[in-house]
Amino acid sequence: MPLGMASVGDTNIIKRITGQDEVKQHLSELGFVVGAQVTVVNELGGNLILNVKESRVALDKTMAMRIMV
Repeated sequence: MPLGMASVGDTNIIKRITGQDEVKQHLSELGFVVGAQVTVVNELGGNLILNVKESRVALDKTMAMRIMV
């Protein structure tokens, strides 16, 4: 299931990341790597606030839909 469809409060493990190499590289630099635990903290105006590797990161829905959990 894409991370963009997860509910607030859900904690998931990243299974894979789709998209072009530049997108994958950008997400991995933010901490979104396969096997990492990610928690949906909040959803504001179509953007997701996420906890990943003890950091809070905001992603828009289109980027979140590329992360499979």
